Amino acid sequence: MSMIETPVGDLAATIPGATAVFRRHGIDFCCGGGKSLAEACAKKGTDPAAVASQLAGLQVERDPVTAMTDRPLPEVIDHILVAYHDKHRRDLPELIRLASRVEAVHRDHPDCPHGLAAALKETLAELDMHMRKEEQILFPMIVRGMGRNAGGPISVMNHEHDEHGERLRRLEKLAHDFVLPPGACNTWRATYAGVRALVDDVMEHIHLENNVVFPRALSS
Repeated sequence: MSMIETPVGDLAATIPGATAVFRRHGIDFCCGGGKSLAEACAKKGTDPAAVASQLAGLQVERDPVTAMTDRPLPEVIDHILVAYHDKHRRDLPELIRLASRVEAVHRDHPDCPHGLAAALKETLAELDMHMRKEEQILFPMIVRGMGRNAGGPISVMNHEHDEHGERLRRLEKLAHDFVLPPGACNTWRATYAGVRALVDDVMEHIHLENNVVFPRALSS
């Protein structure tokens, strides 16, 4: 089945970031989630091929960590800034909105992920502060070839990475390990898909820094 023929509810639930695209175009992915992308776009007078192209852009696979291992450190840092820093800041506000909606609409459901939106807000605040330290202090030192002198900032970043790992485990717990209840709405499905992708992204982000960037910087 092509993307244009796929129900928008399925696309929202399986492509992290799709809900933001649908909201920009006024496409109802929850109650109208059974309509195909073509049908939903026709109702709004929107070109389905253009929307499909935007959704496909969300699915472009990033370079795996292994592909960055031997790249020059400034290039690896540029990759981190785009593939992780920019992405976390773009995706988290939408996840917070989705989680808040699920908690408001399904607050009486026994499997409601109570506290997930608040935990995501905390994650955004802590991640943003952490990334600013890297962008303003650590990364400029590494790019200037001062990695050997960056032991202090790297130690701080490693400690904060451990804290981020604990925060991710809390998100997984609040989201019931991403196990959806029977009949979960598309917003709920999209929330869990997005949080799962966030956890994977942050873990990959930490892995690239801890195991590639920092050791190379300290030995350069």
